Amino acid sequence: MQKTGAEGGAGADDQSGADHAFLSLERELAVFLRRARASSGEMAREVHPELEPAAYGLLVRLEDAGRQRATDLAAYFGVGKATMSRQLRVLEDLGLVAREPDPADGRASLVGITDEGRERFRRVRDARRGQYVRKLAGWDRGEIAELARLLNQFNRRAES
Repeated sequence: MQKTGAEGGAGADDQSGADHAFLSLERELAVFLRRARASSGEMAREVHPELEPAAYGLLVRLEDAGRQRATDLAAYFGVGKATMSRQLRVLEDLGLVAREPDPADGRASLVGITDEGRERFRRVRDARRGQYVRKLAGWDRGEIAELARLLNQFNRRAES
């Protein structure tokens, strides 16, 4: 009779394989995130020398999603309101974002990227896209699309 699960049979091998898969995923994500943080710092400085790495992500979000409330941005990034207010204040002081009254609620304001912020951001983003094209030149377009799809799926599930 074949043993399963905790008894050390096929189920344990399946569990061991799953553990190995998750350990591999954890290791690769750690390397990826370390490189992404360094890259975000470089890109932020290219947008403006005084820009913090985390602020680059705010510009990405505002460019993609349009004007938003600071509380919605804080929720999206999983940070506190005070942290978001500080980061937005820096972006505002640098002329990269601006606040305007929310037409749906006069007590609130919407944060949007300014024309200068958009121009600086797009210049850096387009240069970065060129680097991705060069680094992934040997990849099949289907592999690139699959990687993007899987990362999107991972990020959507992380939001919930």
